[in-house]
Amino acid sequence: MGSIVAENRKSLMLFSGRGFPELAQEIGKTLGIAPTPSDSYEFANGEIFVRFNESVRGSDAFVVQSITEGVNRWVMETLIMVDALKRGSAKRITVVLPFYPYARQDKKHRGREPISARLVADLLKTAGASRILTVDLHTAQIQGFFDGPVDHLFAMDILASYVEQKYEGRPMTVVAPDSGRVRVAERWTDRLGGCPLAFIHKTRDPLKPNQVVANRVVGDVEGRVCLIVDDMIDTGGTIAKAAEILHEQGAADIVVAATHALLSDPATERLKNGPISEIVITNTLPLPTEKTLDKITVLSIAPLLARAIREVFDDGSVTTLFGGLS
Repeated sequence: MGSIVAENRKSLMLFSGRGFPELAQEIGKTLGIAPTPSDSYEFANGEIFVRFNESVRGSDAFVVQSITEGVNRWVMETLIMVDALKRGSAKRITVVLPFYPYARQDKKHRGREPISARLVADLLKTAGASRILTVDLHTAQIQGFFDGPVDHLFAMDILASYVEQKYEGRPMTVVAPDSGRVRVAERWTDRLGGCPLAFIHKTRDPLKPNQVVANRVVGDVEGRVCLIVDDMIDTGGTIAKAAEILHEQGAADIVVAATHALLSDPATERLKNGPISEIVITNTLPLPTEKTLDKITVLSIAPLLARAIREVFDDGSVTTLFGGLS
């Protein structure tokens, strides 16, 4: 049976979307349960069907879905899974989204634009989600878009522990790839014992997505290991341009740490050919074989997600998992 029953007879059940089932299985292994068997498929016209093969009545249901390439397909599947659980009389439904979709559309830059991150939250609530559990939102304000609890986890400790061990004893500077990431970089400098902070001053044309013009580096980087930190790597343009400038300014090594590896084309080519020594990411999203590089190190987010699921199920404190950060 794919469930855990506590002394008060609460039942924890785990459900996996098809976006990245291996992550759900790894989470289940840590929890000591298996994802509940289900039938999921598309009809000829692309409509999605989901049916769970065990009773979910009264359960504390956790739906794990990685919104990977083919975003709209996996968003729709998640909504259908939640609806099926609600109609099956699940007591509480927590949607575990390691990567929150449409997170970059969190505000209007100009008139007649959508706030799609809010729309996703509304859709999840309407479908029947009681709670959202996610990792490293693009902006923290997205937590307020959902009418219910949002557990916002951080991968920094996982990534930082690896970086500390790998580059111990070498002078390091944390680099924000743009001014918008400076607050995140400041948290990294605190976590790494107060090492120096630098940032890349750049310009971006709001009419041309995924295109940036990097100008100059502000901070001490010469002869140092430069750790570029960001929440995601999409097409790799920001990271690649930042790395080029750091290389020109005499950085000894350039390391990238990011939570979400979208790696949309031509990211792999840019990262492969640039001066970056290592790219450290988590498996919030799957890394296809064709996008694997020798310089990419993947760390598992599953233990953190499993601990958070356990805390939610036991009505414990998820905040303790990341030292009270918000």
